[in-house]
Amino acid sequence: MGRASTSEPQYFSPKVDYAVILSKLKDDFSKKYARNTPSPSTGLDGYIIKATLGSGSFGKVQLIKERDGDGYYASKQLSKDQIVKTKQVVHVMSEKRVLNSIRFPFTIHLIASYKDNDSLYLIIPLILGGELFTYHRKSRKFSEKQARFYAAQVFLALEYLHYCSLLYRDLKPENIMIDRNGYLKVTDFGFAKRVETRTMTLCGTPEYLPPEIIQSKPYGTSVDWWAFGVLIYEFVCGHSPFAAHNRDVMVMYNKICEGDYKMPSSLSGSLRHLLDHLLQVDLSKRQVVATNSLRRSVIHCSNCSCSFGNLINGNRDIKDHEWFKEIDWIPLLNQTVPAPYLPAISNAEDISNFDKQSEGKQKAKAKTMRHEEAFAEF
Repeated sequence: MGRASTSEPQYFSPKVDYAVILSKLKDDFSKKYARNTPSPSTGLDGYIIKATLGSGSFGKVQLIKERDGDGYYASKQLSKDQIVKTKQVVHVMSEKRVLNSIRFPFTIHLIASYKDNDSLYLIIPLILGGELFTYHRKSRKFSEKQARFYAAQVFLALEYLHYCSLLYRDLKPENIMIDRNGYLKVTDFGFAKRVETRTMTLCGTPEYLPPEIIQSKPYGTSVDWWAFGVLIYEFVCGHSPFAAHNRDVMVMYNKICEGDYKMPSSLSGSLRHLLDHLLQVDLSKRQVVATNSLRRSVIHCSNCSCSFGNLINGNRDIKDHEWFKEIDWIPLLNQTVPAPYLPAISNAEDISNFDKQSEGKQKAKAKTMRHEEAFAEF
């Protein structure tokens, strides 16, 4: 797909049942997902590369500007050779399709895509506030109020993705960006997968993997809710619940499979209760079910002694949990709730919220199309 217009901000009416809103969003997703238009082979001819924002094993993310316009975007450049070498063709093709189909306030989306002889390019909105990981690292840890503001947005993003039958499977602060208004965008959909029931693929980041993935068991949306629990714990504690002192991955995996972590007494009772249910090794006590039914549950909390059981009503039991009682969900979706932190951004080319990158030497472009058949549908 070539140039696409940027999306208008979404508005969510408090007068419309959210189940109806989600149903419409899912229909929009399904229509886009059913279409797949191959990208033009023009590379970034229509853009000027301004700076490198980050780099990874497959390529880099760059700040780009339209040659014949005023638009600024981010370009995720992926090396065809590296993708093929690491057998990630299916993941990359899926990422493009997912990004082109999703539209939600707290997820990134695709604006355009291109390819050339060497690389693939995903053009996405430019988010100059940097990674949530960077801000969290500087803050060391968040207050429960600030953690709740961010966690609520991540919850809504996961709820939307699950409603579209998508597993995200790579939740971590490094994959969450902060926009100029202090709100979040979940990014990097390389591991996202459309699954109607369950899957068994091994993927994700070690610190966030749930027991069922480590043990090669079939899994569904429960893996994202486990990672959600790890994320909230990391927000308020400043470290992963299952981190091993010697960074031994196998030791960490054992801790995960045994549910071996310490719950700080400094956390509120409601947060301890929520984390206890999200970081639950026993799937029957964690499994988030009936995501699409959006059943209303009656929750009774008295001094955080919640009586609703173990998330038996699916994501409603998270959304209606005592710890989230201060969240007004529709204003949050409409981004009218004041953010606890606004990143300093002076202009459209201000990259001060990103770690400094070495530009390095520009590789000579291949003279012929690499891996043409593998990426014909990209």
